[in-house]
Amino acid sequence: MKKILIVDDEKEIRNVLREYAQFNDYETYEASDGFEAVKIVKNTEIDLIIMDIMMPGLDGFSAVKEIKKHKDIPTIMLSARGEEYDKLFGFELGVDDYVTKPFSPKEIIARITAILKRKQPAKQLHEKVVFDGLEIDLTGRTVTVDGKRADLTPKEYELLFYLVRNKGVAMSREKLLSDVWGYDFFGEDRTVDTHIKMLRSNLGKYRDYIITLRGMGYKFEE
Repeated sequence: MKKILIVDDEKEIRNVLREYAQFNDYETYEASDGFEAVKIVKNTEIDLIIMDIMMPGLDGFSAVKEIKKHKDIPTIMLSARGEEYDKLFGFELGVDDYVTKPFSPKEIIARITAILKRKQPAKQLHEKVVFDGLEIDLTGRTVTVDGKRADLTPKEYELLFYLVRNKGVAMSREKLLSDVWGYDFFGEDRTVDTHIKMLRSNLGKYRDYIITLRGMGYKFEE
């Protein structure tokens, strides 16, 4: 049984998420602030965290940053705000997903299921592709730009690998949300655009391999 940690200073939100998670056979733990969340993570093997941003004491971003120092746990951020800055900052910390309040509990469960499914290890042959000075190790999950390793977030890796594996194929934003984020219609087009922007920045002079298809989406092409 997968263990979910729900972190929010609003008890009602914790109660709702706990009920839906337990109904879907997840074991749940709760924390009302970031300090409590960090303590639980240090003493319990948690599989996924649902983390609110605005909390007294230690806020969600600070808690995630502290947790990432010790364990790489998939995380969904919750926020009453939908500013791009918050999302960008969260993704740079390695957050897997971002949900703006108010939200549908069923949507949260769908996102949890999708993230945990993607995290399951799969046996595969070693795959590595090279485009000039851009080396992409699909199995080892590393990207090297002119001999220097690029520091990508987990979602940037997944997005780049997906585009590379479908090289030359036009991908709509909806298709990317479905196949990379793992759910249908819950995400926002802006989520894809934000990650593409960060990914291009990390690819440096090879950024142009990711081509924008105006009004549709993106594709990877030499």
